[in-house]
Amino acid sequence: MAKIKSNRNSTRKEVIITEAAKLFREKGFSATSMRDLAEHVGVEAASLYNHISSKAEILQEICFKVANLFMTHIEEVDSSPQSAIAKIEAILRFHIRQMIEHYEEVYVSDREWKHLTEPYMQNMQSQRRAYRQRIALVIEEGIRKGEIKAIDAPTAVLIMLHAVSGIESWHRSTKKIEGHVLEDNMVMILVEGLKK
Repeated sequence: MAKIKSNRNSTRKEVIITEAAKLFREKGFSATSMRDLAEHVGVEAASLYNHISSKAEILQEICFKVANLFMTHIEEVDSSPQSAIAKIEAILRFHIRQMIEHYEEVYVSDREWKHLTEPYMQNMQSQRRAYRQRIALVIEEGIRKGEIKAIDAPTAVLIMLHAVSGIESWHRSTKKIEGHVLEDNMVMILVEGLKK
């Protein structure tokens, strides 16, 4: 029987979660079975249960790891002394980089969270709402200080987050620009549109 190979930087459980994120993105959470995951990792399905209790646990791990990462970052940025427009740029750059460098996990967290069981689904919904509200508050602060145009902040947040989630097509593209060029272009378009 094959063993789950881990490297110096990750545990077997982390390897399973990383591989599961790839499968959940490709097939969707509902269509992925533990047997699929075991085949993908190269082990018997029974040996997966030595590291995780269920497919639902994997989804929770992925979703809350990503959500906590984003919330921690926005809290750091929001408490910094920089201007509101600089904060928006920092938030966007982080979000874009995560979507480029940790695509599977971010994609699954964004698209498959509705398959979480309670109380996790409600918790995730609250975190997502809180994240959007934090960005909107930064925009409203910028409007008050005259740095940002008088726009509807929740609408601006929606547009920015949907634009970043569109990086999915960049991953599928056969002719892609480099990640840092994509990031700079997106930030230029989205941030310049906010400036007063």
